[in-house]
Amino acid sequence: MVRNERLTVGFTGREGGSSEAPWSSLNMGLHVGDEDHSVIANRRALTDAIDWPFDAWTCAEQVHGNTVHQMIEEDRGRGRDSLGSVIKDCDAIMTDVPGVLLASFYADCVPLYFYDPEHDAVALAHAGWKGTVQEIAAVTIHAMEAAYGTNPKVLLAAIGPSIGSCCYEVDGPVINQVQQLLQGLGVKTETAETMLKLSGDGKANLHLKEINRQIMIKAGILPIHIELTEWCTGCRRDLFFSHRKEGGLTGRMASWIGIRER
Repeated sequence: MVRNERLTVGFTGREGGSSEAPWSSLNMGLHVGDEDHSVIANRRALTDAIDWPFDAWTCAEQVHGNTVHQMIEEDRGRGRDSLGSVIKDCDAIMTDVPGVLLASFYADCVPLYFYDPEHDAVALAHAGWKGTVQEIAAVTIHAMEAAYGTNPKVLLAAIGPSIGSCCYEVDGPVINQVQQLLQGLGVKTETAETMLKLSGDGKANLHLKEINRQIMIKAGILPIHIELTEWCTGCRRDLFFSHRKEGGLTGRMASWIGIRER
């Protein structure tokens, strides 16, 4: 097992913050209608809890695409307290700069984490169904290869809490794109049926976390190097925000990852 005392990584829940309903209470998103001062207080509470400076918080504007942005020293702190300074139109962010705390936001979509222990490089990706069919996991891995010389076989990855197949029903247009993706991944029929469970009425239940795991494996990450949580944000609204189950009016959790400065 790789151990790095300078690495911090995690995911927030919905309790313990300053936001009022319907964002109560640990809302991390500035883009959902909550009061900015409440969101900033929540973000500060997180950085205080992990003993990082708030100035390190660095994030992007997520648009359900597969663009990857390489964070450099000059990007440190962008988006921490204002949408005006956020990295635009980007669903994956990566860096090898110590002291940059990457953060992304979720309320059902899949948080993807990457850590390259050979080059001390980290990345986060936000994968809804659109980002998943665009293989944002693989695009992020390839971007780390190009930028840092990352070897996928030593890359460590994790897949965080998101909506599970138990709660995520999709229809025809989504089904067609996911079927094409699974065929391209070369997934066996019996395995594909566990990730896209057709119901016979033109709908299906989608297992986004497992699909992203399969994308990671095809891109070269060893299965034993991928951690996958079973938490469902739809089932556990006592712990997490759920855009789908709460009618779109809710807060956002944050994933974070960073390498502390020496």
